[in-house]
Amino acid sequence: MQEDIIKDIRKRCRMAMNGIVSTNMRQRGLDYKLNFGLSVQQIKDLAKRYQPDSELAETLWADNTRELKILATLLYPTDSFTKEKVYEWGVSIPNQEIREQVCANLLQNVAFAREIALEWANSTVTDIRTTGYWLLARLFIAKKTESVAVELVSTIWDDVISENIFLRNAALLTLKHIGRQSKDIADRILQKLSVYKEDKDLIKQEA
Repeated sequence: MQEDIIKDIRKRCRMAMNGIVSTNMRQRGLDYKLNFGLSVQQIKDLAKRYQPDSELAETLWADNTRELKILATLLYPTDSFTKEKVYEWGVSIPNQEIREQVCANLLQNVAFAREIALEWANSTVTDIRTTGYWLLARLFIAKKTESVAVELVSTIWDDVISENIFLRNAALLTLKHIGRQSKDIADRILQKLSVYKEDKDLIKQEA
């Protein structure tokens, strides 16, 4: 049964394949074993054809095909996605696109999302910390967390000036949302960052 579903998924992906988009993604560094070039909306529409199923999602996630990985984030039942499974998937996120998809489609919907986000945002592992920031940002965007004190994210001040573009952008996005909680918080954040205003380093100027 599962094998038939996956064959059907691959068939539909091949029928909708966009080689130009796939090539452009590869040129931008999004390297997958296989990439059909479907838009995220096409993948979401495809997901509606199948029943959410944890075993199916696991099989799709294990395959290094772009569309199958994104489908996995849409088809894993949230109430079955345990902390152990969250950690397992968290360390196997291959790139920024999948990071954003797994945060938006799955992680932000688990009951312990805020706990995981803060834990990961304080991780010593760069990729995990980046995912933690993205998840925090998603929780703000989806209005699934009311407040996060900047003091709870200990390394964010260093990360907003990191040379790692994905870490830096994730930290900046999180800091923006933390700042939007109140004018007082925003003023304190801006004051902290104002030391970079005249800095010759373009990354610090951006912050």
